[in-house]
Parts: sequence; structure tokens; C-alpha cells
Amino acid sequence: MLTQAVLGLVRLLAWLPLPLLRSLGRMLGWLLYAAVGSRRRVVLINLRLCFPQWSDQVVRATAVQVFVCFAQSWLDRGWLWAGPPGRTQERLKVTGAVHELLGDDPTVLFAPHFMGLDAGWTALTQQIPRRFSTIYTDQANPISDAWIMAGRRRFGTSHLFGRVDGVKEIVRGLKEGEMLYLLPDMNFGPEDSVFVPFYGVPAATVPSLARFAKLGRAKVVPVISRMTDRGYEIEILPAWKNFPSANLLSDAALMNVRLQEYIDSMPSQYYWVHKRFKDRPDGASPPY
Repeated sequence: MLTQAVLGLVRLLAWLPLPLLRSLGRMLGWLLYAAVGSRRRVVLINLRLCFPQWSDQVVRATAVQVFVCFAQSWLDRGWLWAGPPGRTQERLKVTGAVHELLGDDPTVLFAPHFMGLDAGWTALTQQIPRRFSTIYTDQANPISDAWIMAGRRRFGTSHLFGRVDGVKEIVRGLKEGEMLYLLPDMNFGPEDSVFVPFYGVPAATVPSLARFAKLGRAKVVPVISRMTDRGYEIEILPAWKNFPSANLLSDAALMNVRLQEYIDSMPSQYYWVHKRFKDRPDGASPPY
């Protein structure tokens, strides 16, 4: 009942003017920062590991903004998934090398875990006349799971693969012209990962970006979703040249280097609430 009530409230909030909705998100973010001590600790540790040159004041100020952006993006899912389509399109601006998405070339979209990741997916599926696929992790709560699935299937023709489905169908879709919206920058465990630096800290990194590009004979196009005062800007960057290479370890390291460049332009909008360094290469205790 509580989940249904919360989701119902989010749908109602979708009709508010965006500045008012963002103000509510700002207050909710401050509340979460103060109340959810376990995740606040994760964010602070991540920021201190990745930005050792920052003062404690800068780290804490950025951590607060991480929670604010998290709350704002969560409330934004109301209008992303239930608001009028015209309003959604007005608030989502696709910019940059849009030509990379046209035609039918096999394409893997490198979509890092910025807070606007669902805004990026919504913008592309609504505005780009292509078929899309992505990999989906089932939620523990079936009501939340159904809400998220329906939201991500709102526009266009999209295929959501479960993580247990394997790669064959995903690669087949790539070869048949589906663009794969891939988010490989989290810690998914050490089994299928390689340890490469992320901000100088060894991090378990899945080399799936290079693998899918190689198996699907696809180009890799970064998609960076940035929250703005007017909604979101979805920037399409030029396809990476000479990627993938013959070395998965080098490709995973390069992905992290380029990801760092994207994060440095908006560090408070990255998903630092995730335990990115929970697995360690030498068996040492994780920093959390």
C-alpha cells in the first residue's frame, strides 16, 4: 500500500511546474542526506577516494548535491513516464552528434550512471526513429518493478533484456539494427569483471562494452544525460575510434578513463550512492 501511495504521489507531482518540482526534490535530497546515514557514508567514501585533492568542505557539499540530484531525478520520473508526451519532448533536448544514431548501423550506446539515465532513455526512444534495447535488473518490489518496466516501455519500440537472459538475443538485436543502451559502469561482482583503475583506485569493471561491440560488430557512441533547469540535455558524442581493440583489459581501462572525463564535468550528477569499490583485487576489506 505504501509503495502504491508513493508512486501515486509521484504521478500527481508530474503536473507541477518544473521549478516547483525541483524545489521539492531539493528539500527531499537534504532530508535523505540527513536521514539515510548508510548511503551518506558510501557517497562520502566514494568522493574521498576519487577526489583526494578535495577538502572536506567540498566533499560534503558535493555529497549533499548528489542526494539533491538523486531526489530530483526520482521525482522527474513522474513526468518522464506519465506526463503529456508534448511536455516530455519539450523538456528533453537531444544535442550533439545526433547523426551517429541515424541509419541502421549496429550501435552500442555507452550510457553511464548519471542521475538522468532514464531521461536519456526516454528522450531517445521518443525522438529517435530506431529500435532500442537495454539490460534490466528486476526489482525486489513487484509494484515498483511494474512501474519502472512500463515507464521504460512508454515510447517507441524497445526490448528490455533481463540480466539472466544471456547475450545471444542481445547480439542478434544489435546485428538487426537495435541500438543497445548499455550501462556497464557499476560493480557487478568480480566473476565476470576485470580490475582496472577508476580515478586511480582498482575497480571491478565488466568489459561488456567492448564485448558487445565486438560481437555485434557495432560502433560505440557515448550518451551523456545532464540535468538542467529546463529538464535534461542528452548529449550524443562522436563514436569512439579504434574501439574495441584486441585487449579487453585495455578497453575496460579506456572506458573508465573516458568516464572520468564525463564525470568531471558534473560530479554531483553521478551515481555515487553505489558501492563502486566493494570488491577488491587483493582480497582486502572494502572501504565501506
